[in-house]
Amino acid sequence: MRTALVVNPFATRVSEERLADVRSELERVAELDVVLTERPGHATELVTGACRGGAEAVVVFSGDGGFNEALNGLESDIPVGFLPGGGTSVLPRALGLPRDPVAAARQLADALSTGRTRRISLGRVNGRRFAFAGGVGLPGEVVRRVDDLGRRADGRRPGDLAFVAAVVHALAARRGRLEPQLEIAGHGRAAAVFVANTSPYTYAGSLPLPMARAATFEEGLDLLAPVVVHPASAPATVARVLSGRARGERFLRAHDLDRIEIACDSPLPLHADGEDLGDVERAVFEAERDAVSVLV
Repeated sequence: MRTALVVNPFATRVSEERLADVRSELERVAELDVVLTERPGHATELVTGACRGGAEAVVVFSGDGGFNEALNGLESDIPVGFLPGGGTSVLPRALGLPRDPVAAARQLADALSTGRTRRISLGRVNGRRFAFAGGVGLPGEVVRRVDDLGRRADGRRPGDLAFVAAVVHALAARRGRLEPQLEIAGHGRAAAVFVANTSPYTYAGSLPLPMARAATFEEGLDLLAPVVVHPASAPATVARVLSGRARGERFLRAHDLDRIEIACDSPLPLHADGEDLGDVERAVFEAERDAVSVLV
């Protein structure tokens, strides 16, 4: 099977040695065309080129940003696989693959040889696809704060602890208070919005953070939105949100939605799969059901 292997050489867990081992596993069953990303957005172009060039499958060895770009480059309904090359790599882990990229490549090679795939849904926000999570307000600000830390000399992003610190700093900047600042059509006003396409929403090291425990790749989108956060309740609220146990009148929740429309009082940060999409006054999330076949 002719397979395009799209590699982000700057991803945290990608090295020449690991890439050689990954290639060895995949080449047992596939004719590989290996291409390396060189800049942001390049994976989208490379996957589109692979689809137009007759590839029968695509495998992406990257972090979640590269996976997101790849999904936005798919132009044909061919199987796509994801190898955990990032520090967190939410998508392949949520699909049940091991964290070790070589072990994951071994499983994907078996999937390629047997044609083993799983149909999953995706989300879209303002037209951009995402695989596992999006958000407006606080979740988007956290992503931006981590991005603002920059990359190390080797091109790698900060790790999970940086995201935890960003949550703390974002709340501290407001003295632990978040007031309603956006309207969710049909649901009400809220301080921030978390949108999940699966559970967990993300990971902190080996710890899954479910946010919306009922979300699955086979259904529509799930919504979690804290209405207001007060200083005295901030630690408890954060713990309840991260653990997927947010209940009661202080939270808006909904399961298996096709569409979520959000109007912001003023421009707020938006993210999809941990990628900063800038400030928006309006965000429209849509479920793209039965969207792609993934190698599992």
